[in-house]
Amino acid sequence: MLSSCAGWFLWGFRAGFLGHLKVSTRTRYAGIVERHIIPKWGRRKLNAINHADIAEWVADLVASDLSPGTVRYIHRVFALILEHAVLDSRLTANPAKAVSLPKMRLREPVFLTIKEVDRLAECAGDDGITIEFLALTGLRFGEMAALRVADLDLARRRVRVKASVSEVGGKLVWTSPKNHHSRTVPLPASLADRLTELVKGKGRDDLVFTSPAGGVLRINNWRPRMFDRACAAAGIMGLRPHDLRHTAASLAVSAGANVKAVQRMLGHASAAMTLDIYAGLFGDDLDSVAEGIDRLRAAGPTMDHTFPAADTRTDDDDDGLGGVLVPAS
Repeated sequence: MLSSCAGWFLWGFRAGFLGHLKVSTRTRYAGIVERHIIPKWGRRKLNAINHADIAEWVADLVASDLSPGTVRYIHRVFALILEHAVLDSRLTANPAKAVSLPKMRLREPVFLTIKEVDRLAECAGDDGITIEFLALTGLRFGEMAALRVADLDLARRRVRVKASVSEVGGKLVWTSPKNHHSRTVPLPASLADRLTELVKGKGRDDLVFTSPAGGVLRINNWRPRMFDRACAAAGIMGLRPHDLRHTAASLAVSAGANVKAVQRMLGHASAAMTLDIYAGLFGDDLDSVAEGIDRLRAAGPTMDHTFPAADTRTDDDDDGLGGVLVPAS
């Protein structure tokens, strides 16, 4: 029965609790359920699953040489399933909570200089504009691939990001951007000029960037066909497409952008998220603050503010009637 069989519940989760997620996320979750969760827990009753069992399972996943990120992702999906069981009164508590998880081995972001961006784009030939675009705007690849001519305001040097496209199971899936919010991103004048040439003769609904055959750009084709080759030719090894997004953040900060501007440009959910990723980029601001205070002091005295005379009345006197005592009613 659905109320007692974990396997049935998991299949019910796959069918009924993923509807609010994007297709790409739903597909990843379903794959986790089929490959890792059903084989382990499919025959167990929900109320027979305990914290110690899950902790042992997580340890086995770690020992199987899965990356810490993958183990944490698998646990996250299972914990979400069990949380739905709690909400549906099938469990009184979630046994997946407070399970010790492996620490993430975070890869340090790679930041290219503007000269390295130019060299990489040059090595990519005619396709170099996609590299330049990603490195100067910070768009995600799927957001770039979904851009239409109508999304460009080249006179104001702005691009409107309102859609994303990705390949899931060999099929193209069109969605809203991550976090489901559209945003406007600035374009450097040099890039706006190149885009003006690129979209000449195209209609408003035509894609800005396309594959050699005129179709939608797919990262699984774009990367080996062009990006990896350009990296090799430029002598920039170990670079990932997502590092172009990191580069855009770095260049924006170097150009004077504050954390809120970078957040808006990248489409992060909050400025705190931006700082979590790029806190190191803003470190030099501390020196600038101290130097700015020194400059104020060195500039000499300025006109003092005039402050009102201190109010010597007590709170009991403050009746709003100019000091007249009013009997209590």
